[in-house]
Amino acid sequence: MADHDIPDHYLDGYAALLADASATGRRLTRDELDTRRALGEQAADAGYGLRALVAAHLAGARLHWPTGALAPDSVMAAVEQAVDAFAEGYERAQRQAMRQEEAARREFIDDLLYGRSDMGQLAERAERFGLRLAYEHAVAVAEGEFAYDEGDAVARSVEQAMIGRFGDRDILLTTKDGRLVCVAPGDQDEILSFFAKQAYAATDGGHVAIGRPQPGPGGVVQSYEEALSTLELAHRLEFDDPVLRSADLLVYPVLTRDRQAMADLVRTTLGPLQSARGGAQPLIDTLTAYFDTGCVAAEAARRLKLSVRALTYRLARIHKLTGADATDPVSRYTLQTAVIGARLLDWPDRPL
Repeated sequence: MADHDIPDHYLDGYAALLADASATGRRLTRDELDTRRALGEQAADAGYGLRALVAAHLAGARLHWPTGALAPDSVMAAVEQAVDAFAEGYERAQRQAMRQEEAARREFIDDLLYGRSDMGQLAERAERFGLRLAYEHAVAVAEGEFAYDEGDAVARSVEQAMIGRFGDRDILLTTKDGRLVCVAPGDQDEILSFFAKQAYAATDGGHVAIGRPQPGPGGVVQSYEEALSTLELAHRLEFDDPVLRSADLLVYPVLTRDRQAMADLVRTTLGPLQSARGGAQPLIDTLTAYFDTGCVAAEAARRLKLSVRALTYRLARIHKLTGADATDPVSRYTLQTAVIGARLLDWPDRPL
């Protein structure tokens, strides 16, 4: 709304206040201050700018300045009080509007990420926040050592970098459960890649997971849940990569889809390792390092801070206990799958 042509009723009683202050030297009463505050709230709700409203008050003071004022200082004090109370009411209305907007935005984000609302209504609400849910979207989630809120310096720095690079085109940046979240069009991977880079830096080396693009209003929920599952995988399997994509890790959900079958595989294949001196964990760590390095014994030994001879001895011990040879391509797949299952199921720390 244009700020010029401020309606006169926002200055109701103003001239009389100045005249009375000139005649008596008094200050404004509590009721008079409350009236000015109420007028300020009304002006804010109507969409007028505060600078134009203050200018209208100053112009009104010049126009209605009492002729031959007996107490000009008192008149000026009345102007200051009136303008201050009016601005206070205006700012109070603005804060209330911001709180309502923030509450509406938070409710929308919760419904969007949890899929708790009617999808048709959700799509309509999304347009208010710059999203067109009829299209494909993908979600990236970042977490660090600490929990983050939207007002935190970390969240603000990422948001500023994103807006500086892409504007606010079809992007939703928020926080959820202490994590940074970015929702972007599924065909604009550069946005999520840039978010991942900024979030990794801002969280001082946290993890970022990017879900696959999914269509429709429910696609945001699916991509968000994929990103969360990928973060959980990163913790369980101790992945070092700072940025992980769900599309690159689809084998893991497949492996864990039948938990009982995976538990049976772990128990049958790796169970005999529990009889080793020191238990199963050191030998599982040996297999993990061996497979993670592409079955290069020298590199695996370096990671484990062992000699190659000691590593070779451990592999031979595993072969003897389990009957499976990690150096044999046929046995290797079964052992590697069982090791992945053990890490996903927290075995042997947690019984199967």
